[in-house]
Amino acid sequence: MNLDFQKEGGLVPAVIQDHVSRRVLMVGFMNEEAFRHTVETGFATFYSRSRKKLWMKGESSGHRLAVKSISTDCDQDCLLIQVEAHGPGVCHEGYQSCFFRTLQDGEWVVSEPRTYDPHAVYQGSNK
Repeated sequence: MNLDFQKEGGLVPAVIQDHVSRRVLMVGFMNEEAFRHTVETGFATFYSRSRKKLWMKGESSGHRLAVKSISTDCDQDCLLIQVEAHGPGVCHEGYQSCFFRTLQDGEWVVSEPRTYDPHAVYQGSNK
């Protein structure tokens, strides 16, 4: 499990992909502790760059990401984590995927409907 955490200041990007549809759901960052926690628990855990702490996806919403497989790239400085998403969406804005905007004629356009109400799910939390 020798990943190169030094290249990006102690973090590696983690691309999160649905294990069935292969749709990219989100991208997060992991430090060594978040990676170890992910492997040990079987649920995706990240390092929040803004809050400077670990967070398990779904700790506020209940929309956890059960890990099905973990791969790394040739440089061992990026992860691809295939998951089963528990809940209607991964995005804190209420969408199935964080990639819900499409560039059309030079403008970002919401290209799918919300799958849940983020205000109801995250009431009183900071995501």
